[in-house]
Amino acid sequence: MKNKLHIKKNDSVIVLAGNDKGKKGKVLKVIVDKRRAIVEGVNMVSRHTKPSAKNPQGGIVKQEASIDISNLSLIDPKSGKATRIAIKVTEDGKKIRVAKKSGEEIK
Repeated sequence: MKNKLHIKKNDSVIVLAGNDKGKKGKVLKVIVDKRRAIVEGVNMVSRHTKPSAKNPQGGIVKQEASIDISNLSLIDPKSGKATRIAIKVTEDGKKIRVAKKSGEEIK
């Protein structure tokens, strides 16, 4: 069974549940097989890192951890609020994502 997700990389999303509820951000990465996404500035965790060539100092680094897709919703381009999406087929056979609230195309 192939997983179909309503969220893609570079989408603007809002967090619906959890400690970061209400925060908005851009999707940096989607982990399809685990149904999770990494969102900019959301679900920040502290990682203890050893010194390396990339980070010669080492120490504690703050970075984003993944969040479940079910806790995210796309932002309507018109109103800026959370919306569900619909898939519309254009005349030339292309599938586009459309916001349910406003009918605007999601790019």
